[in-house]
Amino acid sequence: MTVSLSTPSARLQRLLGRMSMYRMLVVLLLAMAAWSFVLSLAGALFYTPSELAATLATAVVSTLMASRVMGLLFRTFPQTDSALITGLLLFFLFWPTTDGVQLGWIALAGLAATASKYLLVWRRRHIFNPAAVGAFVMGVTGLNAPVWWVAAPLMLIAVIPAALLVLYRARLLPMAGVFTAVAAGIVTVRFAAAGEPVLEGLATAFTSYPVLFFAGFMLSEPLTLPPLRWQRLAEAAVVGVLFAVPLSVGPVFMSPELALLVGNLLAFAAGQRGGISLRLRSSRNLTPSSRELVFEPERPLRYTPGQYLELNLPHPSPDGRGLRRIFSLTSDPADPATVSVALRVSDPGSSFKTRLLALKPGARISATSVGGDFQLPRDASRKVLMVASGIGITPFLSQLRSAAARDRDIVLVYAASSVAELAYARELADLGTRVLVCTPSDPSVPGWTWLGAGLPDGAALASAVPDAATRTAYVAGSPSAVAAARRALKAAGVRRVHTDPFLGY
Repeated sequence: MTVSLSTPSARLQRLLGRMSMYRMLVVLLLAMAAWSFVLSLAGALFYTPSELAATLATAVVSTLMASRVMGLLFRTFPQTDSALITGLLLFFLFWPTTDGVQLGWIALAGLAATASKYLLVWRRRHIFNPAAVGAFVMGVTGLNAPVWWVAAPLMLIAVIPAALLVLYRARLLPMAGVFTAVAAGIVTVRFAAAGEPVLEGLATAFTSYPVLFFAGFMLSEPLTLPPLRWQRLAEAAVVGVLFAVPLSVGPVFMSPELALLVGNLLAFAAGQRGGISLRLRSSRNLTPSSRELVFEPERPLRYTPGQYLELNLPHPSPDGRGLRRIFSLTSDPADPATVSVALRVSDPGSSFKTRLLALKPGARISATSVGGDFQLPRDASRKVLMVASGIGITPFLSQLRSAAARDRDIVLVYAASSVAELAYARELADLGTRVLVCTPSDPSVPGWTWLGAGLPDGAALASAVPDAATRTAYVAGSPSAVAAARRALKAAGVRRVHTDPFLGY
């Protein structure tokens, strides 16, 4: 028997995966801006519609124009979505006004924020959250201190669902939870120490401080996050303390934007600090619907089997999927001269994939980061059960090729829509991996066990892998396939399940 692939969670992930993270942020921030106008027109917000409109226009136009200028100076394609996000964030940080001088300072904040993406960099990777840089520059110079008016209580009606969608899509809910608990907890204790009831202090933390907006839209900025989960949780805790405790060093007082910049520095120290430049060595078709790209890195790339690489490919007229995409690494980290990824090919494809697949051997491409916690247990004696669906085989291939898989008890359940769609079948056979294959017909690979079409349900899985309940499971593939496999594993008695759903599958 096979399991159903449709769940509400999987449908939501598929829906969110249809657009790039940047495009989703633009949509959500615009929705929040629209809500602020509704509140203003209803008299529920202190600022007038004209003040909101003037501030919004100034912040967005300044970042868009600055992005164009910087793009020309540095000979890169201006990233419109990124510029829009920076401008929209600044709109929520500075006091809405129609005063020409104050609007000029907001425009300067937009210029400073945009310039930081090009100037405050290390080997083509920017270090700080741009909006936080713009806000900090204005605050430390005394030109226009950010007030974070987005913390207005009724703005939470729009902020809460928007922030939750961002954090759910980015899989950063635990990180945001740590920051929120630390920051709100400290603020509550401070008010309680001053004699305010605990519940009132807690309410003040969420209705007078930009805790939720900060967690959803500032702390979550992808290019300034450390690569590993524990590092992100540690950063969230540190930033939460700095956010909530009134500190000062000489004339510089702690503020939300400064707290975030300190966190950015910690993340930069923990992450891939070197620029990642790759030269395409070769490409090949894996299946009728998937392709492998093999690169040579300019300098050895540090990563752990199971992690991903985010490729950056600026190109004219990008679609809603954006200029960057994440791909699981399929190569063995022990080979410093090879970095490979595999991707699903569709027709029509995104503008990114179209440009990527059109690259010829010798072409160069950059990557922004390496990350991910989809890694094998450190204890090599722990038994592992891998479940791959389609192109979801990619992170497992890196693991199985590496020394991390040596002398481990590993079982791979590999599902594909047809025998022809079994990517890396020959490599898996050569590796001697124990494979339970799920395809409409038997691929007749020596040593493999055919289970029939579709992912097995809990009973079939327990029958095929009698000791499944004692294994640590890892699942990768489309969101619907991952959700289905997770249910089957739980039904088979597996307690520890790690997942890697591929958005935009």
